Amino acid sequence: MKNIWSQKLLGLLIFSTTTILGSGLSARAQTVPTPSKISTKAADLLPPQPPAKTTNEPSQEVAQVDVAPGRTTRGGSSYIGIAGNIGLGGDSAIGEGSFMAISKIGLTRSVSLRPSVAIEDDPVVLVPLTYDFTLRGEDVFEETFSVAPYVGAGVVIETSDDADVGLLLTGGLDVPLNNNFTANAALNAAFLDETDVGLVLGVGYNFTGF
Repeated sequence: MKNIWSQKLLGLLIFSTTTILGSGLSARAQTVPTPSKISTKAADLLPPQPPAKTTNEPSQEVAQVDVAPGRTTRGGSSYIGIAGNIGLGGDSAIGEGSFMAISKIGLTRSVSLRPSVAIEDDPVVLVPLTYDFTLRGEDVFEETFSVAPYVGAGVVIETSDDADVGLLLTGGLDVPLNNNFTANAALNAAFLDETDVGLVLGVGYNFTGF
């Protein structure tokens, strides 16, 4: 009888122990974290890229200057004409009295080329580039005239046996007389062997373009 109770008690202990151990293993199995899957794709391995910054940079526009030989400038029309040169010093055709062929060729709104020739024993060629100012009204003898001053520089070429090339400085006034003619007065200083200075008074016939 004692053996029977001993066997039952032993069986009950074994059953209880087995149940407790099984519960502990099951709980441990539930708490063990499952490792996450590791991606092997190249795109997933790269570090995240920051969003691209969008900057509104002002577009740089290059100013374009239209060059149209013979155009009208803000100082008046282009022209070709004749003039007399009064020599104020020097021994070239500029420094002495001479007859001149003059011209104005508008290039842009404010820049002109003004080639001319002083005709004498040894002609002198003048090629200045000038900056033309805006026409303005001036009262002279109770009359209002539009005048357009200009200043510039260029080269002067003396066509003698010992031809010489020098610096030319010029300044003057254009006075529109009507739609067809423009009066011109200019002072030229040519730096050749010596400084030659001449005062030019003339008139030109207006034209537009070539």
